[in-house]
Amino acid sequence: MIRISGLIKKFGEFVAIDHLSLEIMQGETFAFLGPNGSGKTTTLKCILGLTAPDQGDIRVQGLHIHEDAREVRQRISYLPQRVSFHDNLTAREVLSFYCRLRRIPAGRIEEVLAGTRFNFNGFADKPVSSLSGGMIQRLGLAVACLPDAPVLILDEPMVNLDPEGAIYFREFLSSLKRQGKTVVFSSHILADVELLADRVAILVGGQLVALESIESLREGVLQSSKMRLTLSSHDPRWVVTARAAGAEDVSTEGNTLIITSPPENRLQILHALESAGGRILRFATQEPSLEDIYLRYTNEPRQQATGKD
Repeated sequence: MIRISGLIKKFGEFVAIDHLSLEIMQGETFAFLGPNGSGKTTTLKCILGLTAPDQGDIRVQGLHIHEDAREVRQRISYLPQRVSFHDNLTAREVLSFYCRLRRIPAGRIEEVLAGTRFNFNGFADKPVSSLSGGMIQRLGLAVACLPDAPVLILDEPMVNLDPEGAIYFREFLSSLKRQGKTVVFSSHILADVELLADRVAILVGGQLVALESIESLREGVLQSSKMRLTLSSHDPRWVVTARAAGAEDVSTEGNTLIITSPPENRLQILHALESAGGRILRFATQEPSLEDIYLRYTNEPRQQATGKD
């Protein structure tokens, strides 16, 4: 469906994308995950033909993004990271403008406005200037949905969405998936990617550091999570006991142990601490932050290359 081969993009001396190669399958919901400045938006703009790569090849349904630019544009609909519409236009007028621009039948406007997946709450005939940031983002999604394109590319689509809007967006993506659409979106929010994507490409510094199914990503998050145990007393024995019972790493904050271990070892660690005389007052799991996930993927290749543990 979308094939990227050896993509390089530089802005002056800055390398925004560094030898990126991957393939996105038809009907897949695919996410680019990475911190700000990791190359997500630049990659999407290269796929769209809005930014010319310095090196590499990109094809959409077998069509070259530049040699077959017109045909490619007919197959893609796009939501930019920052949507902006004229303040004096209503939502209905915005949709009408984009229908004319893309030569879409005007009847499509009412189909979109009547659909529950955007829920404009009666604001369709109010000026854009009166809409909240979340409602403007919904309008941007509605514009992206106007053409019946097989591929949707969405740059940070959940930015500015309120909780209700986020629910509608998830339902929107589910409906696209049922129609067999290919959806490519970017995000720096791990929870969004976990909920919405089939596969994820993790970018750091313009480089692809991981390409995973969402199941593999979840497993990695689970393996990296920690336990926080607050005991009734501080005793150096608790660290020794936890390590002996299967903890990979143990740190302390007063009476609290912060334990990293495989999920299957957690119960035996708890039992070992209690058997050693430790009285557990509080227990909680601590999911890794997005930064922890990035560091996990960026450090692993370096460890393998240097042979360090």
